[in-house]
Amino acid sequence: MGKYLLRRILQMIPVVLGTTLLVYALVFALPGDPVKAMFGDKPVNDAVAAQIRAEYNLDKPFIVQYLLFLKNALTLDFGNTFAGQPVIDEIGRAFPVTIRLALMAFVFEALFGVVFGIISGLKKGKWYDTVILIVSLLLISVPTFVTGFLGQYLFGVEWGILPVTAGANPGFFDLLLPAMVLGSVSMAYIIRLTRAEVSSNIAEDYVRTARAKGMGSRSVLFRHILRNSLIPVVTYLGQDLGVLMGGAMISETIFNIHGVGYLTYQSILKGEANLVVSIVTLLMLIFVVCNLLVDLLYAALDPRIRYA
Repeated sequence: MGKYLLRRILQMIPVVLGTTLLVYALVFALPGDPVKAMFGDKPVNDAVAAQIRAEYNLDKPFIVQYLLFLKNALTLDFGNTFAGQPVIDEIGRAFPVTIRLALMAFVFEALFGVVFGIISGLKKGKWYDTVILIVSLLLISVPTFVTGFLGQYLFGVEWGILPVTAGANPGFFDLLLPAMVLGSVSMAYIIRLTRAEVSSNIAEDYVRTARAKGMGSRSVLFRHILRNSLIPVVTYLGQDLGVLMGGAMISETIFNIHGVGYLTYQSILKGEANLVVSIVTLLMLIFVVCNLLVDLLYAALDPRIRYA
């Protein structure tokens, strides 16, 4: 296990370098001059513009800018924004909000997705299986911004159950509706994935053998059917946690949540290369760590993987 863990950590290094290089290149290639964008319609003094470019290393070649970013990132020094604020402070204000939103969406999709998937898989062909499949198909088909506006109208305006917007310092109930909207599509995929795995494993020989030996239905479900059915579900959930962290841009915009997605969108508009790459780097690290944890969970769910 130790060698496997070390090998996976070493594999993360080229992923980190490649991702940061690609994102930095994309931000660098954006049209427009970020220095001129800082001043809007006002004329820019050439001496002042040259001083700003030198301060933020914008006068250096692309590869030099990227290497300087990597050098500073090793000490968690991501530089300053064009407004003079430290990048790490901007991220520190936005990240806790997005983490709370992503974790709430993750719990929502994992809990309801697995439960409804198990019910649908065990009762395949029944009327509630059909209802669950139709609802999950609708959630997959409808875009997130439509689900968000519909949730705002029904839960916020029509019924008055939950807040319509989250505000600057959102609490649990402020983030509940955005979390449901953010996790709804993934919940639908988990429902269908769990249903397919449960309905497939329930007909396997080892399940019939366990029942023939006199094992109770609950023991067969938890010790045999679910243990094998949840392996692909765990894979999806592990990858989706990283996706939720960076994929909340639409939900944060709809519900006015000043999190990482909102900050990333504003940074792209302003051409804040350091801020955009710093955010993507942290999100990518979360993503690869989640995948590493998923691989380690495989060993707990399936001994064959551990022995291999």
